[in-house]
Amino acid sequence: MNKLLESWINHFPSLVTYEAVIITIIKTSVVLVLALISYQVTKRVIVGLIKKLIIKSQSNLDDILLERKVFERLSLLVPVIVVFKLAPISLASYPTLVAIVTQGILIYAVFIATLAIDSTINALLEIYHTFPISKRIPIQSFAQVARLVLYFVAVILVLSLIVGESPLKLFAGLGAMTAVLMLVFKDSILGFVAGLQLSYNRMVNLGDWVDIPQHKASGDILEIGLTTVKVQNFDNTITTVPTQALINESFKNWRGMQESEGRRIKRSIFIDINSIGFCNKERLERYSKINFIKGYIDSKQKELDAFNEKQNLNESLVNGRRITNIGTFRAYILAYLKNHPKINQQLTLLVRQLATSDSGVPIEIYAFSSDKNWVNYEAIQADIFDHLFAVAKEFDLKLFQKPCGGDFDNLIR
Repeated sequence: MNKLLESWINHFPSLVTYEAVIITIIKTSVVLVLALISYQVTKRVIVGLIKKLIIKSQSNLDDILLERKVFERLSLLVPVIVVFKLAPISLASYPTLVAIVTQGILIYAVFIATLAIDSTINALLEIYHTFPISKRIPIQSFAQVARLVLYFVAVILVLSLIVGESPLKLFAGLGAMTAVLMLVFKDSILGFVAGLQLSYNRMVNLGDWVDIPQHKASGDILEIGLTTVKVQNFDNTITTVPTQALINESFKNWRGMQESEGRRIKRSIFIDINSIGFCNKERLERYSKINFIKGYIDSKQKELDAFNEKQNLNESLVNGRRITNIGTFRAYILAYLKNHPKINQQLTLLVRQLATSDSGVPIEIYAFSSDKNWVNYEAIQADIFDHLFAVAKEFDLKLFQKPCGGDFDNLIR
């Protein structure tokens, strides 16, 4: 090619003086044109063909590679390779310039390769998030570590190209800087170790509802990163919690409830002690008309009559065993819950009397709603207690509440 160009330039005597420069410019232009052609061929033909195959495929996972522009960034390496191979030939007359251009091309190649690998990591992470296992084993922190290592290696390679030393020598030299690096990357190292513990022990998953009172966070986990965990609170604010805090501090994870067959209802109503009493015949006849406890009253009355007769007890209400209105009310609540369509009958269901306090006698309902949705759960719970508050008076019971302003006004009148 040089001989052809020299013979052509000899036809122009005025250009013979600048023969070396002209030949270099022409050869460099040819190299740049070839690089541009190679890029266009790669982008429009090869990458275009890959895009068509991906679009026609039934899977949507490979579409993520297109969205992240992985193939487009890889195509940028083709003209780099062309220039790297041909630049020493086109600039043979200028060894110093060859060294500078080669060094620049290599630095650019490292930059492009880093971007391509980073896009690939992001694409693979996004593909992983489409699988159910991603909620159980989050790898966001590992992806961040991979990117951190990637850019660290890229910086070392660029520095080695600039100073003209082997990358291995630079890595060896970093040994003396270990203490400084550990100080600089302390949070990243601690976060990485914490992320390993969180993933291995399955302490939290993406989407888990957690309560972290120390950081005033209560909501769903959006992201488990290298150094932070993002929690979207129920008011749609975002709380950022250090990953290490989930290892060192206590928090509540509601995943067990979400994966179970029901959501617990545990609430008490308080009975005024002064309204508690034995059931006489009039009360028993009235209570027997309630469908849920009609059978209970009949069987209980027969049981107590048989016991009292066997023990030869007299008719005094104090002697023997008697039915009370609060005991009958507890039996009604239990029967009511057993017939409630929104209560899971396979899980624990009980109605118990707790220790008496200055607020009266607590009757606690311990059951599980079959609907775990928060809105529906609250509605079910409210409906149950609305009914119990209203029905308590039918058992001649008074609910206890501390005196308020209206109560004192009644006393004054």
